[in-house]
Amino acid sequence: MKRNILPYMSLLMIVAACEPPKKSDVLEAGIPLKMAEYRVGQVSDVVYGLSFDIPAEKERPISSTLKLDVNIHDLSRPLYLDFNADASLLKTIHVNGQKQEIVHQKEHIVVSANLQEGSNTIEITFNAGELSLNRNEDYLYTLLVPDRASTMFPCFDQPNIKARYALEVTAPKDWKVVCGAPLKKQMQKEGKTQHLFEESDPMSTYLFSMVAGKFESVTENPGLFDMTLLYRETDSAKIGFSIPKIFELHQRSIDFLKNYTLYEFPFKKLDYAAIPGFQYGGMEHVGAIQYRQSSIFLDESATERRLMGSAKLIAHEISHMWFGDMVTMDWFNDVWMKEVFANFMADKIINPTFPEINHKLQFMISHYRGAYGEDRTRGTNPIRQKLDNLKNAGSLYGSIIYNKAPIMMRQLEATIGEKAFREGIRQYIKTYAYENATWNDLVGILDKTTDKDLKSWSEVWVNQSGRPVLSEQIDYADGKITKFTISQRAEDGSDKLWPQSFELALVYHDSIRIIPVNISDKTVDVALAIGLPEPETIIYNSNAFGYGVFPLDTDNLKIIPKLGDEVARGYAYLNAYENVLTGKIAPRKVFDLYIDAILKEENEFVHGMVSAEASQLFWNFFTEQQRAEMQPSVESLLWKELLSDNYGANIKKNIFDLWKGLAYSEQGKERLYAIWGKNVKIPDLKLNQDDYTDMAMSLALYDHKQSPKILETAKKQLDNPDKVKRFEFLLPALSSDVAVRDSFFISFKNPKNREKESWVGTANGYIHHPLRQKTAIKHLPLALELLEEIQRTGDIFFPKRWLSSTVGQYQSKEAQEMVEEYLKHHPDLEPSLKGKLLQATDDLYRFVNM
Repeated sequence: MKRNILPYMSLLMIVAACEPPKKSDVLEAGIPLKMAEYRVGQVSDVVYGLSFDIPAEKERPISSTLKLDVNIHDLSRPLYLDFNADASLLKTIHVNGQKQEIVHQKEHIVVSANLQEGSNTIEITFNAGELSLNRNEDYLYTLLVPDRASTMFPCFDQPNIKARYALEVTAPKDWKVVCGAPLKKQMQKEGKTQHLFEESDPMSTYLFSMVAGKFESVTENPGLFDMTLLYRETDSAKIGFSIPKIFELHQRSIDFLKNYTLYEFPFKKLDYAAIPGFQYGGMEHVGAIQYRQSSIFLDESATERRLMGSAKLIAHEISHMWFGDMVTMDWFNDVWMKEVFANFMADKIINPTFPEINHKLQFMISHYRGAYGEDRTRGTNPIRQKLDNLKNAGSLYGSIIYNKAPIMMRQLEATIGEKAFREGIRQYIKTYAYENATWNDLVGILDKTTDKDLKSWSEVWVNQSGRPVLSEQIDYADGKITKFTISQRAEDGSDKLWPQSFELALVYHDSIRIIPVNISDKTVDVALAIGLPEPETIIYNSNAFGYGVFPLDTDNLKIIPKLGDEVARGYAYLNAYENVLTGKIAPRKVFDLYIDAILKEENEFVHGMVSAEASQLFWNFFTEQQRAEMQPSVESLLWKELLSDNYGANIKKNIFDLWKGLAYSEQGKERLYAIWGKNVKIPDLKLNQDDYTDMAMSLALYDHKQSPKILETAKKQLDNPDKVKRFEFLLPALSSDVAVRDSFFISFKNPKNREKESWVGTANGYIHHPLRQKTAIKHLPLALELLEEIQRTGDIFFPKRWLSSTVGQYQSKEAQEMVEEYLKHHPDLEPSLKGKLLQATDDLYRFVNM
């Protein structure tokens, strides 16, 4: 019998119309800003009870459970939990004790039934997602910044929903485990060890950390509480040299920050893990910092630059405990805030412990090259960027955040005064402890400490991109200055003007006159220079405090090496490089200046910078014919200096590294082979096992006739299994067989083959090296086509590193045309990702257009 259902349908429609609709307009892939803004008001008091059962076999899934406790204040929309992994990993969901059907849409679990205002408990069984769970044969570690927590477990993956974690990890019995909370107890369970941890301090999801595996460990109490270091280093020289320093540097950083901020260390514990091949130098996870092992394990061969770099890395990560971990940006458009404070504080912490180093010079070398390297490009971006979806947050990272922002912050401190700045920071930390804050929140606090218009100042320095190009107009009469005007224009052609201060050095044959300059408008008259005698030359930005492209006296470059002030000399060298790129001076002329400096410079930091810039000019701005003409004489000159007794160990290492990068002639290869074979000893040159491995790889790159035997021997000399695996991974990239290299690069289409991102970057460096580009250029279309996928699957720095190690190494019209073709067929390429491509290919475009 057939029933007439129309009356019932009408009734249902009436009832449905009376119920408030369940809004789903915020549901999109990723974590869109509109969803994040809604959820921050929808939920509070979040606690993640997480359990992971890690099998010994890497191929088996990690069985997991989540018990989510959360207060809900708004039921007008469903509860959206982020889970950017395959829905098949989800097993069951219970909401307040009631089983619910699994609804997984657009990378989110949609929870709509059985919710109530107030306290709720949601229980989920699942297999952990593994996109950012870095699994190796006998260890693993999480790396979840910026939005990767949701690729591992269901969560609210946005920085302004902080939560506590109650973690339980079951792992093979010979594995060690650390996370963001103290260990409560351990139990044996079916041949494994179950680790139960206390409930953690509140933190954002990107700061969740879990490290588990076969590690050596050492526990010490350097002054605050017991701290444990996990490591896999096997070099006894590095272990003995580094471990005491590692603990001491962590405690020293804590002591400084407690005093500077007037706020105690904000978390229950502090452990750290040194991980081979870690994607970054370090990552500031609450309670369980992760470091790249090679960044903090050094030996006595380390130069002063390496030692200080390692110390500043540790200080940087500890600074994040206050700036980033405790006071966290509200949204990732302000991710730069935590990074600029970490760099800024690291300088203050470490500089006094290296009293022999010129720290103004070190600041310039550390930050200006990187900042200019991105800010000069068509792909540059403001320090503070727009971000509509957290899935694109990874592309916000770069040298603008890490290098331009500290330059800006130094200008800001000078603008309002060091004391007022420190008091403002203390108020900021106190006001927003364990909460979230924006840049405008900080500006509002600092604005009260000064009569300067910080909001207008911030608009140019923080919210806009680019740099000024400064020019001079100087008139002389009777051998004296009668007019001196400095003008500025925006390099990108806009009408932006930068308020800033810097110094000029008027160089005379027997003296130097320093003149301060403050510019905020389009032009400024340098009144203090009027009436002074005409100088031999003028060194602009001699205190390396200003920012931009400054005038260069191209007829008197020979004066630069004679400058007694290290900062003025160093910045003059750097400014010469920038003037090459703006087309004011030929690359060869500045290269000759650098080679002269390499023979005369006594400051290790200036020498290292000049050596790096010389290599950059050689490989990126000389034609193949020019390199062929110049290489024999430069290589021979550097070899002669290597054999001399004219230099200390650190400068000798700079010369060796530059020479090794150019020693691809037959004579150079044999000399390098003799050093690698320890048949030739260079006076005062300190080399360790890593250096010998690197030499073997260079010999293979240069196609030394004994390359197969060299690589075989080099592998046998490695006793660390992690280094052996890295070496084996790189072997196809070093092969003299083009087909092997081709097949290896094509294999990167599989995301599994790109998991060791630092290894992939190194491999690409060999495959696409200028000496091999004739055979490798055919792979550039694939390198570009993989870009968007690499952004989705890789960690935050990988897209730029991928581009820099592939298309970014090329110097040909053909390569430029491939980039243009890619851009033409990808008109909707995500803007910040397009910016990375334009940054990485800036040298390519400049070379082609020279």
